[in-house]
Amino acid sequence: MFRSFINAQSNLTAQARRAFSTTLYGGANKSACVNPEMLYLQPRWHVKKDQATTQGAGKVLVGMIQKRWNSASAQPVELAKIDRLRNIGISAHIDSGKTTLTERVLFYTGRINQIHEVRGKDNVGAKMDSMELEREKGITIQSAATYAAWKDYNFNIIDTPGHVDFTIEVERALRVLDGAVLVLCAVSGVQSQTITVDRQMKRYNVPRICFINKMDRAGANPWKVVEALRTKLKMHAAALQIPMGAEDNFQGVIDLLKWKALHFEGADGVDIVEKDIPEEYMELAKAKRAELFEHLAEVDEAMSDMFIMEETPTSEQLAEAIRRATVARKFIPVMMGSAIKNKGVQPLLDAVCAYLPSPNEVSNIALDIKNEESKVELSSDEKDPFVGLAFKLEEGRFGQLTYMRVYQGMLRRGGFITNVKNDKKVKVPRLVRMHADELEDVDEIGPGEICAMFGVDCSSGDTFTDGALQYTMTSMFVPNPVISLSLKPKGKETPNFSKALNRFQKEDPTFKVHVDSETKETIISGMGELHLEIYVERMRREYNVDCVTGKPQVAFREAITDGSKFNYTHKKQSGGSGQYGRVQGYIEPAEIDEDGKDAFFETRVVGGNIPTNFIPACEKGFREGMAKGFLIGHPITGVRMVLEDGAAHAVDSSELAFKIATLNAFKEAYLKSSPVIMEPIMKVDVTAPIEFQGTVIGGINKRKGTIVDTESGEDYFSCVAEVSLNAMFGYASEIRGQSQGKGEFSMEYLRHQKVLPQEQAELIKAFQKKQKEDQK
Repeated sequence: MFRSFINAQSNLTAQARRAFSTTLYGGANKSACVNPEMLYLQPRWHVKKDQATTQGAGKVLVGMIQKRWNSASAQPVELAKIDRLRNIGISAHIDSGKTTLTERVLFYTGRINQIHEVRGKDNVGAKMDSMELEREKGITIQSAATYAAWKDYNFNIIDTPGHVDFTIEVERALRVLDGAVLVLCAVSGVQSQTITVDRQMKRYNVPRICFINKMDRAGANPWKVVEALRTKLKMHAAALQIPMGAEDNFQGVIDLLKWKALHFEGADGVDIVEKDIPEEYMELAKAKRAELFEHLAEVDEAMSDMFIMEETPTSEQLAEAIRRATVARKFIPVMMGSAIKNKGVQPLLDAVCAYLPSPNEVSNIALDIKNEESKVELSSDEKDPFVGLAFKLEEGRFGQLTYMRVYQGMLRRGGFITNVKNDKKVKVPRLVRMHADELEDVDEIGPGEICAMFGVDCSSGDTFTDGALQYTMTSMFVPNPVISLSLKPKGKETPNFSKALNRFQKEDPTFKVHVDSETKETIISGMGELHLEIYVERMRREYNVDCVTGKPQVAFREAITDGSKFNYTHKKQSGGSGQYGRVQGYIEPAEIDEDGKDAFFETRVVGGNIPTNFIPACEKGFREGMAKGFLIGHPITGVRMVLEDGAAHAVDSSELAFKIATLNAFKEAYLKSSPVIMEPIMKVDVTAPIEFQGTVIGGINKRKGTIVDTESGEDYFSCVAEVSLNAMFGYASEIRGQSQGKGEFSMEYLRHQKVLPQEQAELIKAFQKKQKEDQK
């Protein structure tokens, strides 16, 4: 239908196009000549149906101008000015409705022409869940990027996973975004991963808007969620809307700034009908608008002055204050709706435009390598030298796909850019915009934009410039893996086995692979059971490599609780020059510093008793000892080694001699320092129907967990517990059995903690037994 409309439009005379433009714009654009291609691409018109104009070649129904277009042929209307650009991420706890919301955003902005559901029951699935595994499991595994236009604004949108196992996807998305939408379930409210995502947003200074989703769900209570935002996230938050009804009776929202009731009518809630506020909601609306004013007065100076003077702010003054406080990260505006019922999404898009910052309102800092890594604030000017950050890698159909955020200057196809890390100059052969798994070629990308490029070999987190600048962007936080599996292919090993592992390691910094030096097994490490399970399944599907996994290994650590001195001499004589090295000093427990370092080596040797050229060898011996502990072979953490004295031989001393001497001295001192084994403790968040509360808590107690907090609602209860990771294996099937499949849990790494003495003895015994078996 739309194709025939375009064909008809193409034959119209200039006079007919002007008449057509007048019909659309109500006389505002009488002199403009409407380009039919632009009409096809514009997503912003809300036109009256059945309004028609007849001129020249034929009759055109204005109602045929749909806001949606075919995504395969969509091009941006034109690169909007940077102040009308928004880079946003959509983040939340698992199953809060992020991908469902993103699907509606794409539909209303015209990026897709049909809505599909997340689990892919219609064999299509949500646009942003392009991986087959994502559609099967109904979860987001990889963050997906797209862009869209809403009214006069352009958006770059990244839909991120909610599961804590894929937290690196959220981490790197927030590293390059200017704002975010934090999605909350109207029933569950602030959950464990919500707090984690909020912590990540604070780490990268990302302002956010909250969207309380699932207002149609039984037990929906938005005011409880708003209160949780204030108490659990320690943020000033207030609603900009109030719901009209809830659960099955959810009809729409009342906008406290427009002072209108918004109803979402028509097919897929496309038509927003503004009506007067119903009488029964008037008192609540007045109370919530006053509450909004009070919270703004606490974070905004202008509002504070008005509050003290007992003045009543206008809607425009409130909107300006909301924007100032949100950009300054002092306030969270709260919207509400139901994405699956197509209610409340368009006002959320308006709020993103109104309250979240554009790229030129965000301070982006680079480090100048030429000037001792002094901080430099980047501009958002396309005329300045190019600076961009490669924040994500993906193996595409045409080779490595590198996601790039441009901070200043222009990135052009065919241009040359320099990787600051290795000073390597590379050509940009192909530049694309991403729409989930679809690619759209572009010639250039300006500051503030997010794009992807092919044919550029680099690592995640590399900074690129035009070669004139030696700037590097600050790196993103990468959490350490907490769980390991042994992995081997079924049957004969093929090149695809190592190819897959190399690719996944390059794409995901939290996925680690190493070969155990004793058992020669390939060990994969990650953030959780699901994380590793997904990669094993991807190896089978994408590389045709079936693998067998061994028993999960927990990332234990070893540590010392006391200090001790050492005085060790390494002597070896076997004809010719021998080996000689003596080291003296002490070791002591050390705290992890702000850079995350937990192993410290100091030298206080004076008088040349140990020649300075052997000191690095001593440190190497210490580091080697830290890498593999002497109790159960796991890394040692939190030790400071101080080298005070020693002795060398004019002929027999060597780097190897001092490395061995230090390693053995460290082992000797370590075993005298009351060493302990540390295990990862997980923060476990369980939600289940209230009738199973006793059974679920009993199950956690059986796993020697500590209940930290419990909260009961009408139908569901939630509890937060601290449980060792070693005790959590198999809990997924247990919780399903205890709650008739209705319970769910999530967990994230909290800290390492000493194991109980009897457990330590068992672990040491098992390690020694394994060593004896390997030696046979």
